[in-house]
Amino acid sequence: METMEMREIESAIEGILFASGEPVNVDRICVALEMDRPTVEQVLQKLMDYYAYERRGVRLLHIEDSWQLCSAPDYADVIRKAFEIRKPAKLSQPALEVLTIIAYYQPTTRAFVDQIRGVDSAYTMGLLQERKLIEECGRLQVPGRPHLYRTTKQFLRAFHLTSLEDLPEMPDLGGEGQMRLNENGEIIDPVEETEITGADTPETADFPTEA
Repeated sequence: METMEMREIESAIEGILFASGEPVNVDRICVALEMDRPTVEQVLQKLMDYYAYERRGVRLLHIEDSWQLCSAPDYADVIRKAFEIRKPAKLSQPALEVLTIIAYYQPTTRAFVDQIRGVDSAYTMGLLQERKLIEECGRLQVPGRPHLYRTTKQFLRAFHLTSLEDLPEMPDLGGEGQMRLNENGEIIDPVEETEITGADTPETADFPTEA
């Protein structure tokens, strides 16, 4: 493949991703360019490496079978200042616990989450749905047909994961240990932490705001 042809392909892919503003499935790009998937993925990977190596103001994210252009995290503060965007609120500890359980056991029901945590997680799960980190994905075929929940692509993006296969190995929870994440998405050793008890309330389950 000639250099100029490669540059044209790269430019075309950049144009597609920029115009979308959302994750674009790699097959859609293949159809638009009338090219095979291995070649398109090779170009996408090259662009991803280029943006990262050159420390450009944009990054190319790989999320499952989709790709998306986004601003570089290094310039988040400057971008927020330019558009007067408030810094996103951090997830509370109850929210991180619920999100961790759903991530590792999905698709799962609210009753299962409640069983593991020992508290009512309805309020927190509602907040996670509002943040588009989890979503309903059907119903369990048992009496009552409870809703099933799973994580979303927004979850993968928020925790810098390409797919669920990138999740760290599930820790040994022990008899009463709780699987927990800190605000950076790192798993906390339950042995070293004090177990959280009590039901979720607007005071304990809400996302704390920041100035």
